[in-house]
Amino acid sequence: MMRTVFRVLGAASLMGAAACAAIATSTPAPAAGPDVAVRIEARHVPLGVGGATLAPGVLYAGGLVLRGSALHGLSDLKVEGDRAWAVSDFGALVRFNLRVDGRGRLNGADTAISRPLTGPDGAVLSPKANADAEGLAILPDGRVLISFERDHRIWSYGAEANDRPSRVATPDAAFPDNEGLEGLSAAPGGWLALGEGGGAWLCDEAACDPLDEVSPADDFRFTGADRDPEGGWFVVERYYSPPLDMRVRVRRLSLEGVLSEPLIELRPPASTDNFEGIAAVATPTGTRIYLLSDDNANPLQKTLLLAFDVAE
Repeated sequence: MMRTVFRVLGAASLMGAAACAAIATSTPAPAAGPDVAVRIEARHVPLGVGGATLAPGVLYAGGLVLRGSALHGLSDLKVEGDRAWAVSDFGALVRFNLRVDGRGRLNGADTAISRPLTGPDGAVLSPKANADAEGLAILPDGRVLISFERDHRIWSYGAEANDRPSRVATPDAAFPDNEGLEGLSAAPGGWLALGEGGGAWLCDEAACDPLDEVSPADDFRFTGADRDPEGGWFVVERYYSPPLDMRVRVRRLSLEGVLSEPLIELRPPASTDNFEGIAAVATPTGTRIYLLSDDNANPLQKTLLLAFDVAE
């Protein structure tokens, strides 16, 4: 979601700890179909000293600052194997490969491609009010769902996002213009949708039904969700008050609509920013959680990709 541009240049130091010197840059190669190969630069970033609170059994597993002209405004994330999928506020679907080192820590990103999102008529979505993609889900059958705000809706782009979109069940709620369907995830028999200011719905092919009364607290907002391999979901809650206060926390959401105590909490001076995307992947020892920030195409912000391992 686009936010107010920072006015205090000195606040840039609060956007995260200084990145390490190592940089990996992937040179674009030809891509097939509507995809366009794009440049991606990945620079290691530490979690930082202070500002991070991790629950017992949660460990930091590496992080990156991502740079590239197609990597702005990324608002949700899903991961399959070593392939990351992301959508942007500017109406694009971006994919890139994740790399890990010998210890399994997030170590790099490369081989990025991007394509513009289109409407049912095949035309590229515009203007921004019609292209503001905020949520992303990949269903077990391979269908890719994307939620949009301003013009609040959920569309299916078919298996591997290769089809023209069609509308699927969307919560019937009066969302504010710029605070719509931020969280989207696969769910048993369908998908989960989260409203930024609160509200959770379980949807199937026919309709969306409220999941009790689920809302963040303390002026946080829901910005992302993904399936917990052990059942339920992981959800991202963000507090965003630039230039001095940017916080994020990750909690579990049960199938009954109950939120857990935070597993991950980040605030300055830790590496933090406008986190909106989340992906959860099963590992031999538990679950890896990836968090992705939306830099709002603001040069004083960063596109951060952080990894955390949650023990079983």
